[in-house]
Amino acid sequence: MATTAEREAEGTHRPGKATVCAAPDRLEEACGVFAVYAPGEEVARLTGYGLQALQHRGQESAGIATGDGERLRCFKDVGLVTQVFDDDAMEALPGHLAVGHVRYSTSGAAACREAAQPHLSAIDEVDIALVHNGTLLNTDGLRREWEARGAAFASGTDTEVACRLIAEATRATGSVRQGIRRAMTELRGAYAMVLATPEALYAFRDPHGIRPLCLGSLPGGGWAVSSETCGLDIVGATYLRDVEPGEVVRIGADGLTAEPGPAAPTRASCIFEYVYFARPDSVIDGQSVYQARRAMGAILSREAPVEADLVLGVPDSGTPAATGYAEASGIPYAFGIVKNHYVGRTFIQPTQALRERGITLKLNPLPSVIAGKRLVVIDDSIVRGTTSRQLVAMLYAAGAAEVHLRIVSPEVAWPCFYGIDTATREQLLAAGRTVEEMNRWIGSDSLAFISLEGLHEAVAGAAHRHWCEACFTGRYPLEP
Repeated sequence: MATTAEREAEGTHRPGKATVCAAPDRLEEACGVFAVYAPGEEVARLTGYGLQALQHRGQESAGIATGDGERLRCFKDVGLVTQVFDDDAMEALPGHLAVGHVRYSTSGAAACREAAQPHLSAIDEVDIALVHNGTLLNTDGLRREWEARGAAFASGTDTEVACRLIAEATRATGSVRQGIRRAMTELRGAYAMVLATPEALYAFRDPHGIRPLCLGSLPGGGWAVSSETCGLDIVGATYLRDVEPGEVVRIGADGLTAEPGPAAPTRASCIFEYVYFARPDSVIDGQSVYQARRAMGAILSREAPVEADLVLGVPDSGTPAATGYAEASGIPYAFGIVKNHYVGRTFIQPTQALRERGITLKLNPLPSVIAGKRLVVIDDSIVRGTTSRQLVAMLYAAGAAEVHLRIVSPEVAWPCFYGIDTATREQLLAAGRTVEEMNRWIGSDSLAFISLEGLHEAVAGAAHRHWCEACFTGRYPLEP
């Protein structure tokens, strides 16, 4: 039998939005979650604003579920937040709490409504809605066990498996909070989740704290939960703190309460959030993302100096690092590469030939700025290398005299299994190749990466020193 939430969601699909996209040549975002508890406020609209601030973390689908104390209502679909939600959709989502999600798929089908979140289910007669940022490693085995007992699944997502596990644990313990804690002892992987009942919100992170999640207070009373502090900023919330690894936070009529869950031997927060994933105006674990990126550029100028006329940043994530490199090196910074922000991941690129030409849709050099100049070009990372290769060729075609590529992350030589979409190791340019071999393939005059020690120095303002950097080292905090 369908739950109230599932019945409410029926008929909300707007057909014709699903698109085909190729695996991009960079590390892709890891989804964004946002939630508010604010009686008397327009919680759906607040959540919509929060999701727009987190849109960079996922562009395939968006959804919001609201609770009014008795029931959950949900609206979700394929597309950007502004494509999925209009005034009518927001008006149909009353309540005093809300959870929302923007999705980039790392499990389950991409760009389909069945995989969009919040995932809706029930614990006996109580509706629940779950949103998830990350990837779970052991859900295939759990899914097979349930299917052997006759259970059916509506999607291929690990979020649905987590929802079922939490429901079973809640029935066994008699408490949603204790059910979450018990489920966390069985879930393996990276997760930052928010679960909503009609009455309360529950926010929790995996014991290693791989994916980010933070708490804020709303000016009129109430609370907000967000993947990044930029989501809090847009709704006027004051950042309070991060949800601790393994912690379970409940927000309800009695306020905010928190208790520890299962502990891991050490933290392992994703250091790549500072390099690329997070918005530059966010703060993670007390460290400004913008200042970290500026520091990366300055450190890279010290580690890999070069004689040049101009420093360029590959927009957008390379820009703060480029200004840091320019300031530290004394080489002038120039705006020499224009990005088309209206070409996203959903653009249809059906053939390899078109995929390889796709960068020209997104980036365009300014010949009037770069012609005849020796350039230092700052980018966040190199994954497959095709984007870097084509960018270098474009810069030469625009008249650049020299192109020296500088990367503010170490070499990405290992895939990520914790909520980031990367290629297999065989497809990663840095796997088994020297920097000089990569440089020859890309076609630049020189190529250099920041050292791992330099990256650690750039994020020294964070509240801890324990990182997941498996994509650089191959040392995984959890075996995949």
